[in-house]
Amino acid sequence: MLVVLDKPSGLLSVPAKPPGPQDCLEARVRAAFPGALLVHRLDRDTSGVMVFARNALAQRHLNWQFERRQVRKGYVARVLGHPAADSGRIDLPLICDWPNRPRQMVCHLRGKPAITDWRVLAREAGATRLQLSPLTGRSHQLRVHLLALGHPILGDPFYGQPEAQAAADRLQLHAESLAFRHPDGGAWVEFDVPVPF
Repeated sequence: MLVVLDKPSGLLSVPAKPPGPQDCLEARVRAAFPGALLVHRLDRDTSGVMVFARNALAQRHLNWQFERRQVRKGYVARVLGHPAADSGRIDLPLICDWPNRPRQMVCHLRGKPAITDWRVLAREAGATRLQLSPLTGRSHQLRVHLLALGHPILGDPFYGQPEAQAAADRLQLHAESLAFRHPDGGAWVEFDVPVPF
């Protein structure tokens, strides 16, 4: 009923709009599992766990869980600098920055609710490793929230200042875990993939 994979950084989840690149995880999954259906996405530069459904019933079941925020998602990121606290919550509404799309931005007037919980895993020289738990699933949410916190993700080509961009050869953001109720029977299942940085 499911296909669970570890998406590499640099690979699109779905095809770009023509004439952009058509190679993507969705196409690769469908080549191996004809009829597989997309459930959710990760940014091109984000690596980590993704799930596809093998049939429409499983897709509806998983989509329902994502829409109602019943899926537990865990990310790891390395950010520039050291947050003053050891944990916190970022509650900042987000909206598309239309003149600069696909960039997103904080907008208290028209933005959609976006909430991210975070905690420090390790403090490194000039950087901090964070565990991130998004309670919502807005586009670029983690990247914009950490920028707003004053600690952009290392290697971020969209939101990182020059120092953060130069600190890593890829976006230091990884979807480490994904937990949800299995479409067949409803038991909680969790999938974890090792952090590659």
